[in-house]
Amino acid sequence: MSVLLLRLAAPMQSWGSSSRFARRGTETAPTKSGVIGLLAAAKGIRRTEPLTELLALEFGVRLDQPGQVMRDFQTARTLDGRTSAPLTYRFYLADAAFLAVIAGEHPLLTGLAEALHRPAYPLYLGRRSCPPVGPISLGVHDMSLDTALQTWPWTASTWWQRKAASSVHLEYIRDARADEPTTETVHDAPLSFDPAHRRHTWRAVHRGHVVIPNEHTRHAAPTEHNPMSLLGG
Repeated sequence: MSVLLLRLAAPMQSWGSSSRFARRGTETAPTKSGVIGLLAAAKGIRRTEPLTELLALEFGVRLDQPGQVMRDFQTARTLDGRTSAPLTYRFYLADAAFLAVIAGEHPLLTGLAEALHRPAYPLYLGRRSCPPVGPISLGVHDMSLDTALQTWPWTASTWWQRKAASSVHLEYIRDARADEPTTETVHDAPLSFDPAHRRHTWRAVHRGHVVIPNEHTRHAAPTEHNPMSLLGG
């Protein structure tokens, strides 16, 4: 089993799965649709072209630095200034960082990693106004998706890690397996990005937590306290 690891970090990012009309929301973690779209852009796959080779990829994401939800609003007028468009509310994640894990065939993942280093189209995290900070690809590695989520070093910003304890509990979200009970479904599995026939379907997801050591903590590790030691216990 091989995985492609991605670090998705930016001052602002937005991952909408149910945005409608004047309210454009964001999920608290990257969506599968958004990450598949990012990989398709890197490969130079046009929106009207099929996503055949990308649809079978297994996806998981770890919330290394959740960030904060921010709200913005936009207004627009016609060129003559006489007519105003409806006020639009847009939501973003500020100062967030995520570890995304893509599992699949090694040759396909290697090609995607190379494309991320030399993308055919500009890459952004959810919206065109959200370019990534630094390289996205962390390379292709021979491990399972679960192993990557559980063992890969924490990818949060150093300033964020310094505020945390010597070990941290991080949430992850991944595709549910066939033998797992379905506890949640999300509408973010892409079928087509064609603007005239954009289609998504539901996918079952599994949520969990992992404990990751923090190498940059400024907090001393807690020592074992035994109140009976004063009594010779």
